[in-house]
Amino acid sequence: MEPLRSIIGKVATGATLTREEAASAFDSMMSGDATPSQIGGLLIGMRVRGETIEEVTGAASAMRNIMPTVETRCDPIDIAGTSDTVMCSLNVSTCASFIVAGVGVPVAKNVNRAASLRSSTADVLVRLGVKVDLKPEAIARCVHEADIGFMFASPDYPAMQRIRQIRSVLGTHTMFNLIEALSNPARVKRQILGVFTPEWVQPLAHVLKNLGADSVWVVHGSDGLDELSLTDTSFVAAVEAGTVRTFEVTPEEAGLPRYRADALECSDVEAHAFALQKVLDGLPGRFRDAALLNAAAALVVAGRASNLQEGVALGQESLDRGAAAARLNRLIAVSNA
Repeated sequence: MEPLRSIIGKVATGATLTREEAASAFDSMMSGDATPSQIGGLLIGMRVRGETIEEVTGAASAMRNIMPTVETRCDPIDIAGTSDTVMCSLNVSTCASFIVAGVGVPVAKNVNRAASLRSSTADVLVRLGVKVDLKPEAIARCVHEADIGFMFASPDYPAMQRIRQIRSVLGTHTMFNLIEALSNPARVKRQILGVFTPEWVQPLAHVLKNLGADSVWVVHGSDGLDELSLTDTSFVAAVEAGTVRTFEVTPEEAGLPRYRADALECSDVEAHAFALQKVLDGLPGRFRDAALLNAAAALVVAGRASNLQEGVALGQESLDRGAAAARLNRLIAVSNA
């Protein structure tokens, strides 16, 4: 294993790391062998220079090696994003996850744990009655019995707690935003991954291909959200049969209307939870349509829909017949058992 000091020195010159060097560096950080200065320096150095596909692949491999495994008895899909900032928009991916589960596609959703040690997704789930601090066996039981389970990306041990504190001080996206979203404990092979900048759409598709993914859409909304957007065009890179294909998606392609950029803004956790519950209860409107668009993409990736319009129709049925709401109720029961 190459010493971390020499790896930092290489990054400081503007040079890129091999996959093995990146894996070694992140293994040192996550095992507690790096100082706060080394961690902050390496993360910022890579961010300023720009992380490469090989570096992200190596770092994600290192994180995957330390993640506790959630052993599911199925082939679940993940619907996740790379941003850990406090949300100002409604929690679309979480709502979409319940819709997809209601169609009968199991969901093992990986959630970036915010640098503040709490995730707004966790807060929303708790407000809805879901228990979120679960061991891997309990999460697997949720996926098996409720068709949906939620996992928080960073293991809770001292080295990772220190890294989260450093990320909070840095106050910017770092490599950890990327590799946490790539390190689903259920080892999913199918995924919708939202990214916070269009520059990462195609590279992260290649990273996931390197990591053995079967079917993936990496997406970015041109309004800045890490999800498919109802306000404008979204950019997509898809992993299909070992190749990467890029294209664009519009709301009209899915048979959905467009909304203003501020149409999904939401003020607090209570409002998030209330809005999500209302969608599951059948309330029409912009939040439902945003969730349907992203659920439709997940159903295409899962092989249950041939296109977005068919995926939207399946999602609408999941909501209208109460299947999505039933998945939430079942998750509440199983997670609290």
